[in-house]
Amino acid sequence: MKRFTWFNATSLTIGFAFLYLPMIVLVVYSFNASKLVTVWAGFSTQWYVQLFTNSDFAQSALVTLKVGLASASIATILGTMAAYVMIRGGRFFGRTLFSGMIYAPLVMPEVITGLSLLLLFIAIGLNRDAFTIILAHTTFGMCYVSVVVSARLSTFDRSLEEAALDLGCSPLAAFRLVTLPIIAPAVVSGWLLAFTLSLDDLVIASFVSGPGATTLPIQIFSAVRLGVNPEINALSTLMIAIVTIGVVTASLITKYTARRPMDA
Repeated sequence: MKRFTWFNATSLTIGFAFLYLPMIVLVVYSFNASKLVTVWAGFSTQWYVQLFTNSDFAQSALVTLKVGLASASIATILGTMAAYVMIRGGRFFGRTLFSGMIYAPLVMPEVITGLSLLLLFIAIGLNRDAFTIILAHTTFGMCYVSVVVSARLSTFDRSLEEAALDLGCSPLAAFRLVTLPIIAPAVVSGWLLAFTLSLDDLVIASFVSGPGATTLPIQIFSAVRLGVNPEINALSTLMIAIVTIGVVTASLITKYTARRPMDA
């Protein structure tokens, strides 16, 4: 058992300070009464009130949520199908090319991906709106889903499927009743990853979005270019709170689920 030395304590302190100190400062200054984000003028919640009455942020948040839900759902379906073909399809003509095309967006710079999709939409005469953002986010989201689901399928015990087939299930019924419930945690993880990447994306969305479809990252970036607004601090604090609640809730559910078989 390794001793907890001062060096370890200092390293952890510096690391956590580097990660979380900027967030703490942001949260504190979201309650600042002054318009200057670097000058403390007393405690106030006025920026939260103004944030909820800001129609631009509300509209962009709604667009971001719609795009995230739609693109993550489509990416999960396509990514799961691609992973199943890669793991269970065996050797087929073009398998290497197919695999490379799946993994290429993972290492492709976002600028290249966004520009390529922009040129494609222009070439086919597709108007840039929320639909084009959904298509773009689905393109790179399904790659992450495919990687996550492939990792689970590669360790899947195929004897369970074979047993279901021997008992009279069709291949589709065996997948629906046996395979899918077992790989469901990986599928859900892929969906959450695709949804998070969609919410966080700025570069690709800035290429494929139109005047009537502005996502929240684009709205925040445009506002920051004109100067840091205290409303942005309030918005960021709310996002941090939502993420924190989500992480804590997921941890408690996981802990409860892990204890439940032991208690039973």
